[in-house]
Amino acid sequence: MKVSSEFSKYAAHYGFYNVIQNRVVEKLLSFVQGKPKNVLDLGCGSGAVLKKIEWKLQHFVGVDFAPGMLELHPKGKHIECVYGNFNDAMLFEHLQTYSFDYIISASALQWADNLERVFQHIAALNAPVALAIFTSGTFKTLNETAGLEPLLCSRERVEALQKQYFPDARFEVITYKLEFESVRDMFRYIKKSGVSGSRRVLSYKDTKKLMHAYPVNYLEFEVAFIAH
Repeated sequence: MKVSSEFSKYAAHYGFYNVIQNRVVEKLLSFVQGKPKNVLDLGCGSGAVLKKIEWKLQHFVGVDFAPGMLELHPKGKHIECVYGNFNDAMLFEHLQTYSFDYIISASALQWADNLERVFQHIAALNAPVALAIFTSGTFKTLNETAGLEPLLCSRERVEALQKQYFPDARFEVITYKLEFESVRDMFRYIKKSGVSGSRRVLSYKDTKKLMHAYPVNYLEFEVAFIAH
């Protein structure tokens, strides 16, 4: 398992809440071999993956369970947006009718209800994969300071599933650190970026206390990359 770390300074323009997700997409696409023509993007969101693909595509299928995101996704003759939830086996029955050269998923599969079941379904599509999954090391200092249990799977668990379902794929873990001008800016980022999965377990009073006690000026994001 390769482990590396990257550090980023958070710019003071608050609209750029997906800075880490964009870094993840760039890294993920660097793993993609060749120029696959038929691509599936699971958890496509508003199109971060498609916007960064620089080669010509024949057919791109983007799947997301948020209609608002699909509305924002780029459209075109070769682009098909599918409303669906990767936790639903029916979605994969539908996807079995396609033939994909590559399956990509960036910053989405960590929200799977059962990651092993989703891996089973993806493996059954018989295509190379490039997957980026946030792991339990994300927000490590925040969780430890607040006394919270990690919300996500550990990197060890993700690696075990990779070895079981994608044994020929490489596995790499990168820890991104995003630095902020203030703790208040940090908590604003958590609220608006969507990286916390909308989990709210602290009261306003506890949040204020945590803001005063937080020992560093950055957040950690631990991401496992699985790619052929």
